[in-house]
Amino acid sequence: MEEVSCQAPLMEGIGLCKRFGRVVALEDVDVTIHSGEVIGLLGDNGAGKSTLIKILTGVYRPDGGELRFEGTRVDFASPKDARRLGIETVYQDLALIENMSIARNFFLGAEPSRRIGGLNLLDMAAMRRVTEEALRDIGIAVRCATDDVCVLSGGERQAIAIGRTMYFGGKLLILDEPTSALSVHETSKVLGYITEARKRGLAVIFITHNLYHVYPVADRFVVLEHGRKVADLAKDEATVDDLIRIVAYGIEGTRRQ
Repeated sequence: MEEVSCQAPLMEGIGLCKRFGRVVALEDVDVTIHSGEVIGLLGDNGAGKSTLIKILTGVYRPDGGELRFEGTRVDFASPKDARRLGIETVYQDLALIENMSIARNFFLGAEPSRRIGGLNLLDMAAMRRVTEEALRDIGIAVRCATDDVCVLSGGERQAIAIGRTMYFGGKLLILDEPTSALSVHETSKVLGYITEARKRGLAVIFITHNLYHVYPVADRFVVLEHGRKVADLAKDEATVDDLIRIVAYGIEGTRRQ
């Protein structure tokens, strides 16, 4: 039997619906997210994963249903509203600027400055120091924070994006295919960063097609199919093979085994 948490949810989506003309992208979907929990969000292409995430992050407004954050109903007009509450999304392209330094990317939009001769100038020394210390504190080693992002590997770029969210007080971290195209070694490192984020109390939604990557770090799995939620299972309720069958054939596919 699934253990029921007594902690109030960090975020809830209740009866979420979204339509694009005649196309029903999401229909009556409930999702509950707790702090310190990693949720594997699964489903084939067109299942509704991207639509759900865009509702949770303020890109789309739902056509029906409601969102609650820390018990209060919210209505996001834009992603900025979601970010103000500590909801951050790391997409596959990572939203990093390749010809900028690691430190500039780490502080992007929140750069510290100092006043010199009547001018406000970026405090590059502070950005470098804080970036290196913050990343080191969560187990991420960088050669030098003044290096351009373009010299980093895919796994290192994921580390910068995850570390930035943790440092600036994010509460919900959404990762879109974070291990896609990474080597085995880099995948292992990224999974370690996700575990560290959970230990620090962040809620994480891990979107992936690779169940073998998400299974070791996830606490719970939500499966969507054609815009509907077909499963919401704790790890001890499903094996990797069970989840593969649910994604491929729906919940009934597991019952026939």
